[in-house]
Amino acid sequence: MNLCRDPTRRRWLAWGALALVFLLVNVHRLSTAVLSEQLSADFGITAAQLGTLHASFFVIYAFIQVPTGVLADRYGPRYVGSIGAFVLSLGAIGFTASGGYLSAALSRAVIGLGSGVIFVSILRFCANWYRVDEFATMAGLTSGIAGVGAIFATTPLAVAVGRFGWRPTVFALAVIGFVSAAAVFVLARQSPAAAGLDPIENVPEQSTVSLSETGGYLRELLGDPDQWLLSLAFFSGMGTILTVIGLWGVPYLVAVYGLDVTTASYFTLLGSVGILVGGPGVGWISDRIGRRLLPMVVGFGLFALVLAVIPVFGSPPLFVVAAAYFCIGSGIGVSILALPVIKERYPAEASGVATGTVNGAGFFGATVLPTLMGIAVDRYRTGDVVAGTVTYTEFGYRVAFAITTGAVLLAFGSTLLLYVRERRRSARDSL
Repeated sequence: MNLCRDPTRRRWLAWGALALVFLLVNVHRLSTAVLSEQLSADFGITAAQLGTLHASFFVIYAFIQVPTGVLADRYGPRYVGSIGAFVLSLGAIGFTASGGYLSAALSRAVIGLGSGVIFVSILRFCANWYRVDEFATMAGLTSGIAGVGAIFATTPLAVAVGRFGWRPTVFALAVIGFVSAAAVFVLARQSPAAAGLDPIENVPEQSTVSLSETGGYLRELLGDPDQWLLSLAFFSGMGTILTVIGLWGVPYLVAVYGLDVTTASYFTLLGSVGILVGGPGVGWISDRIGRRLLPMVVGFGLFALVLAVIPVFGSPPLFVVAAAYFCIGSGIGVSILALPVIKERYPAEASGVATGTVNGAGFFGATVLPTLMGIAVDRYRTGDVVAGTVTYTEFGYRVAFAITTGAVLLAFGSTLLLYVRERRRSARDSL
């Protein structure tokens, strides 16, 4: 049978095309750690400015999550996903041509604009092509693709940049992005029916939601305390992972341990492997046991304990740092569970706007936390300049990592409160 005519096989081809774009999204958004020295030298920027340059991707990414949910619900992943891939690739070309800090920040924001529509588009695609009891697994598997992209953003990217330079390397990523945009347009559709295929068993067709209905769901989401608690958890968890693995994990090792960038990238590579393992692993476990909140409570508690090692000890043995980075990356699994939780509380036709609302909070976290860490690191700088780069202190990094540890503790408190609220609701319903 032709793969494109079998709906259960066609969905994997379409998901694969979308996943390739999402892989590129994660290479771009986590590349700043490896590029930090070159960007600082080329643009003459401070640690706080580097944090802002990194965050410029996430500012626009966060703001467009709710509009993306509306667009994904109404127009589907074929158009939203392919246009997003095209725009992020244009931004990457602009980034390679940047001659200064402002143009680089604007170009990175354009990359964030295109990238911001991809994950929610994938989730909307999965809601229409996979069963309810497969959704957390697919969300976890998609976050695992983030891990693959994160792996490419560490040592492989460092090697490519060392050999070819950062501008040609990012340009090559843009070319791949244009190809993947075409693949999404050819393969992805809103639903099996929209592709002219038979329905998939136990996957009901979803009606297109009107703008007035979407507005009603948005008002309901804004008044929903559970949504705010889930958003706070996702803000803290996802923001911390993208900040540590995507930016400050490498400069910390360079400044405190005297490692070179390529060697330091081996440690963030372990964090990326954690993303690859933690996302699908936790999602699969959650689907199997039929629980969401309990794994989140336990996971965020462990996440905070592991992350606290760095601010408490400052420069623990490198094998401890390696283990901590792996566990930090694995935290994406418990963070991503916020999305199936919110999806399951709203009708299927509102899955895009519901997941987009919570997803946006995670990238506000990735906007705020790197800049706060950069300010902390700058506050305790030595004033010395080595090879054109300002040097920073261990204490500054301890303060910076304490900020993210506090954020993860907030996530733990939020999910614990959600768990208690859920238990109380269940107790009342059983009376």
